[in-house]
Amino acid sequence: MNWLIWSLLSALFAGLTAILAKIGVKDVDSNLATAVRTTVVLVFAWAVCFLTNRPTVVLGLTQRNWLFLGLSGLATGLSWLCYFRALQMGEASKVAPIDKLSVVFVLLFAAVFLGESLTWKTGLGGVLIVAGAIVLTLK
Repeated sequence: MNWLIWSLLSALFAGLTAILAKIGVKDVDSNLATAVRTTVVLVFAWAVCFLTNRPTVVLGLTQRNWLFLGLSGLATGLSWLCYFRALQMGEASKVAPIDKLSVVFVLLFAAVFLGESLTWKTGLGGVLIVAGAIVLTLK
């Protein structure tokens, strides 16, 4: 499968995540809900890793890999804590579009930190995403 199929599957599962999390966080502390979700993700991710790789592949990670994957994990954790709190307080159909504004941040961060091009297409796409989020959250 190519990157597009994997990306579409990611979007599908992210959509399911919002609905399942909204149901699951009802009458539960959002931080506890995040901890439960994170534990499931942790166990699942390590199981997939060890089923598809040799366990010793972990030894090949560099300090740079550990640093940036660790920082990515912290950012993910902060994102999930905020996301679950937002889901607890708001409607999933409004929280999810705002959460997807992360795409706009990725476009900007990729240009600044990775040297990726900001073209008229990425700019227009970012504006459309922002506009879509605004439209979907209006009363």
